[in-house]
Amino acid sequence: MHRTQISIEDEHYAYLVREARNAGVSMAELLRRMIVERMRGQTEARDPLDVLAGIAESDGATAGREHDRYLYGSRKA
Repeated sequence: MHRTQISIEDEHYAYLVREARNAGVSMAELLRRMIVERMRGQTEARDPLDVLAGIAESDGATAGREHDRYLYGSRKA
């Protein structure tokens, strides 16, 4: 583990003090948790289209099997 020192605005410091107190942890622990949460969020959202995965799941009805027809219409000869 590394030790570091940062300078932050008064309002940011006050926020961290409040949040750490509410969580019952030190400010350092709160910051570690915030960093882990932020890193996890970046890892999970690597592909912006990942948020769309599964939104159109179906029970096998024709809309699921023939989605192009529903999205783009019937093919014209």
